[in-house]
Amino acid sequence: MSARDLFHEAVKKALHKENWIVTDDPLQIEFEEVTLKIDLGAERLIAAEREGEKIAVEIKSFASNSAVSDFHTALGQFLNYQIALEENEPERQLYLAVPIDAYETFFQTKLAQIAVRRHQLKLIIYDPIMEVIVKWTN
Repeated sequence: MSARDLFHEAVKKALHKENWIVTDDPLQIEFEEVTLKIDLGAERLIAAEREGEKIAVEIKSFASNSAVSDFHTALGQFLNYQIALEENEPERQLYLAVPIDAYETFFQTKLAQIAVRRHQLKLIIYDPIMEVIVKWTN
């Protein structure tokens, strides 16, 4: 089993506070001969008479000495997971969860902003100390 991100439990608790039910920890997606493991799968009932909303969340801490290197890894995983979800669970929206400090610094750079826009990354910005979601971006 792959190692969990430093802030895995904080994001899980933050989702729970927003009434998400974590259904998979991790969410395993089979894509031909490859098994991909996205950190979390969650769903939330939108209304009693409507189908639930489903998401997959890849959690990143951006805790290494190189935010650029962390971003390369996160972006590569995100793009691969997006392909697998489009083929196997197209109703599930993929989000990249990043801590507020990385969002307020690295994600404000031109490189990050262009990459987020070009690849249509959906972000969950979380506070790992307070264990809350600060912002959702689409």
